[in-house]
Amino acid sequence: MRLATLLPFAMFAVLLAGCTDETVTAPRDITPPAAPRGLYSVTGDGAVTLRWLANTEGDLSGYRIYMSPCENGTDCPYDRQGATTSTSFVVGGLGNGITRYFAIAAIDAAGNESALTYETIIDTPRPAGINASLGNFMTSPTGAGWDFSAASVRSSNDTQTDIYFGYNGGVYQMFSKDVAPALTEIQDAGYATTLDAVDWAPSVGWSPSGTVELIVGHCYVVWTRDDHYAKFRVTSLSSSRVVFDWAYQTDAGNPELAAKRAFDEDQGARPVAWIRK
Repeated sequence: MRLATLLPFAMFAVLLAGCTDETVTAPRDITPPAAPRGLYSVTGDGAVTLRWLANTEGDLSGYRIYMSPCENGTDCPYDRQGATTSTSFVVGGLGNGITRYFAIAAIDAAGNESALTYETIIDTPRPAGINASLGNFMTSPTGAGWDFSAASVRSSNDTQTDIYFGYNGGVYQMFSKDVAPALTEIQDAGYATTLDAVDWAPSVGWSPSGTVELIVGHCYVVWTRDDHYAKFRVTSLSSSRVVFDWAYQTDAGNPELAAKRAFDEDQGARPVAWIRK
């Protein structure tokens, strides 16, 4: 009888305890990270390397990379190219001579995605090579010329030759091919530890003689008679041979040789017309 009497009171106590139990649910994170800053590109052969500054959010999980054929508008969707947790990404498999636009977005642990980077990044991949070698035209004229468009050695007097090497016993020189009325221009861009230091062809400063003195470690810019820009960096010199690294812009009239960094003046957000896919 005592157990039967106590049972209703025990059940009431359990129900009372359940009424005072509160379940606290944390609010869902809906705040996106800041758009990444400092984005720039390095032009490659069929590829573009993107680099940017790291975000500082504690819940950051990575970045998404986007590419478009034009800057903005409904006809310019930014297609996702990949994702990374680092602050650099190589977009490969690109056709040389075709200009593209790039942007980055940050992602947090809750899946929130930031606005696209504010910088306008334009890049045009171009062919490049290392360790090209030319002989001295005074002793080996058939192997002294270089054709940037074909990336090949030619004779110093070949009509397709852009530049050719010579040594006169005192000065190492590179000659631009003089084919009137359109002349190939050349100039010394100075010493650099890498050819990528020359990122943009200048509009002035071309050698009035059409020749430059070659110095190991110096970079040189060439403007071909058919309106293409190129560059090379000397890595080795002797009386009989010059060895150099090179790059050539297949997009006619485009002075971009390594990278272009153009920043929006107001650092504002991307236009609404930009579409991400």
